[in-house]
Amino acid sequence: MSPIWTRRSLAGCALALPFIRTARAQQTVEWVAGSLGGGWYTIAAGLSALIKDENPDVQIRVVPGGGLANSTRVNRGQSQMGWGIDTFAAAARAGEEPYSEKHEALRCLGTGYSPTEFHFLRRTDGGPQDMRAILTQKGLRIGCPQRSSTDEMTLQRILKFLGTSPDRIRSEGGRYLNGSYADIGSAYSDGQVDYLFAALARPAAIFSEIAQGRRTGQLVEFPADIRKHLIDQYAYAEGIIPAATYPALQSGDVPVTLMDSVLMVHESLSEEVAYKVTRTLIRNKGARLTAIHASMAAWDPVASARYKGVPLHPGAIKAFREAGALPA
Repeated sequence: MSPIWTRRSLAGCALALPFIRTARAQQTVEWVAGSLGGGWYTIAAGLSALIKDENPDVQIRVVPGGGLANSTRVNRGQSQMGWGIDTFAAAARAGEEPYSEKHEALRCLGTGYSPTEFHFLRRTDGGPQDMRAILTQKGLRIGCPQRSSTDEMTLQRILKFLGTSPDRIRSEGGRYLNGSYADIGSAYSDGQVDYLFAALARPAAIFSEIAQGRRTGQLVEFPADIRKHLIDQYAYAEGIIPAATYPALQSGDVPVTLMDSVLMVHESLSEEVAYKVTRTLIRNKGARLTAIHASMAAWDPVASARYKGVPLHPGAIKAFREAGALPA
């Protein structure tokens, strides 16, 4: 081999090094969200695009999931990031009901990203109008998300409080339909079910579509004793669906319970990626996050960093400290 060829080879390698470093530095992270058509999936898709814009070396792939199962999926490292519900994520970390083991690999990037109100919709062409009478009637036909969701777990808790269950609904000639948000929305519009129960950040697409569709409905308030039971027993929070949210589906404010969204990550996620993701969210709080989904309008980094249910990832701690949301 000649000395000239050797020098050219070395020069070529040197020129290629920046591209090699870029290729190696780019990391693909899987983010498990919610059902297709739901707020979680929409928000995760919008945030992943925003994160990619500001951090070209971070590639995020969004996949469908469910609030109840996401904690376990992230804890096992099947997805490196995932949406969770504050109360359920804390229960998963501690190994408390409905989880059978401690999820010790869970970390988080804060909470408060998307308050999630429960929506209970009834038919308007007959039948009872209050929650207790609706859920205890014979022949009840109701749709709710899949069994791996916090929506469905919450509905089961309400049914148990009222002395009934999915099995009893079916045994009395009713229908207890599980599916994606899109599926149960279509089932209501087509008359396959007469009631819908779902936890979604407002304004929720499926309810906005129903409001404009061929079969409308009315939102049902949660009675005070049911709200108190969920709050006292399971740490849900008081919530309101304001009157102007879905004008065709409500005549005033609708009292409900709500949960909040926590961004969970696996402990093995690199500090650099966790830092860049959290920093991007902090930089874009306000108008930019609101443009992705209205439910993120009130997100506050200071309140987000106070969440104690799951430990903050070191990368998130660094970003929150830089922003003044945590003490140095």
